Amino acid sequence: MGSAAPTLALFALAALAEIAGCFAFWAWARMEQSALWLLPGLGGLLLFAWLLTRAESDFAGRAYAAYGGIYILCSLGWLWAVEGQAPGLRDLAGALLCLCGAALILSGARSG
Repeated sequence: MGSAAPTLALFALAALAEIAGCFAFWAWARMEQSALWLLPGLGGLLLFAWLLTRAESDFAGRAYAAYGGIYILCSLGWLWAVEGQAPGLRDLAGALLCLCGAALILSGARSG
């Protein structure tokens, strides 16, 4: 049984790429930024998809489900670091719950 660290690192990188890609679309559609924001947005989403395929998992659905918890945590980090809005207690509690779910999914994948 190998370490989960490489998988978690890939999930975190994939999450940042997905969030950045989606934020570029948000900037264009909701913040009235230039359509040129869509180009790096597409690049971020392509990078996200590629990174997620690198995660160690026998099944795509299990990788995506486990990734969800990491994505939520990274989204709250983005909220704080990029958008300047500190996550609230309910945000953090929800992220912890999702991380526990992701850990459960990953542990089940390893034990069969």
